Amino acid sequence: MIPELKKSTEQRMGKSIDAFKSDLSKVRTGRAHTGILDHVIIDYYGTPTPLNQVAKVTLLDARTIGVSPFEKKMVQAVEKAIRESDLGLNPAAMGETIRVPMPALTEERRKELIKVVRHEAENARVAVRNLRRDANHALKEALKKKEVSENDERRAQDEVQKLTDRHVTEIDALLQQKESELMAV
Repeated sequence: MIPELKKSTEQRMGKSIDAFKSDLSKVRTGRAHTGILDHVIIDYYGTPTPLNQVAKVTLLDARTIGVSPFEKKMVQAVEKAIRESDLGLNPAAMGETIRVPMPALTEERRKELIKVVRHEAENARVAVRNLRRDANHALKEALKKKEVSENDERRAQDEVQKLTDRHVTEIDALLQQKESELMAV
């Protein structure tokens, strides 16, 4: 029972970190990367469709993303969707290609983004701690039902705590990396 509990707790903590990484990728830095546009939805003949399914997204240079719709008719729809997204980007159509320059971040905007990133990191830490609490609760229930001994329960709680510490450390490292990325001019 204890090995399955530890394994499922570790997997769920890993998923929390993956969700945090996904949230971090949404926060844009001064550099361009194609993942920024992953969440843009295009109205493709009445069907909401992710941008990467209707266009090829590439990097033209360090500060410019190129978007090439698969259909010429979709250029205006793609440009409009990028402009109306909450990313603060101003795309420009040039023939069949849309250029999306990444504006430089102001100091004030960088500080706002760092606050957002720290908030996301705290949410990820809370999620990991909640998983620890759930695992410890399950261990206490197993102890009450006499499915595990007190020593095994104590040892398992220590291992769950080590898992928690390791995942929180990973979250902190990701946070530091993103903060330094945001502050780089």
